[in-house]
Amino acid sequence: MDLGIQNRVALILASSKGLGKAVAIELAKEGAKVIICGTDVVALAATEAEIQSIAPDHVASFVCDITDEKQRKNLVEQSVKAFGSIEILVTNTGGPAAGAFEQFSLDDWKHIYNLLFLSAVDIIQQVLPAMKEKRFGRILTITSVAVKQPADNLISSNAVRTSLLGLVKSLSNEVAMHGITVNNLMPGYTSTNRLAILIEKNPKVNEVKESIPMKRFGTTAEFAAAAAFLVSERASYITGQSLAVDGGWIKGH
Repeated sequence: MDLGIQNRVALILASSKGLGKAVAIELAKEGAKVIICGTDVVALAATEAEIQSIAPDHVASFVCDITDEKQRKNLVEQSVKAFGSIEILVTNTGGPAAGAFEQFSLDDWKHIYNLLFLSAVDIIQQVLPAMKEKRFGRILTITSVAVKQPADNLISSNAVRTSLLGLVKSLSNEVAMHGITVNNLMPGYTSTNRLAILIEKNPKVNEVKESIPMKRFGTTAEFAAAAAFLVSERASYITGQSLAVDGGWIKGH
């Protein structure tokens, strides 16, 4: 299937590893020009080299801490200089620390809010005018299945990521007339390095497989395939939606 994103410019946040990296690779395979970013310089360089081997001259990388407002602004400016206006935006972040309510101070909550919510709002505000001018845009937020079914000991993620659902639905209604779609992807338990570390620290995490109807963790490639479709020309009539890629883990409708 031709997804119709050949030479479209895509900015994927937190994309030096994990789900963000998988999405960047998938979009590059589909012919998009991808901008990747992260704080791990070694991982970022390795991912850029990997994408270059797949799609030469279709990748640029920049070091960026997305919790820093100045760095976010610089990231967008550098991205536009590299490939032109951003037509596809995938917001993504690392997960906040696990813990119960009383373990988090007010400053912790402010940091988590900036990481998970304000970083997305800020970059969306920066790229939206050009999308409107082109009358084409794809905005995709990556959250977690925890926004639909809260996960134990992840109260900060459960609470703050949920706010993105309201943003996605409201914004999608505001910009639909401009040819811009806004959707959300909710990854379930997926085989990433982060999950491997969690299992190493707590082997009981591996038992979650028994609560997943497919009895296995998802792959990053499976998740990236869903992301690529939602930012494609083929998904032009899908907006304001939250799609779980979780093997059926969420119990509700």
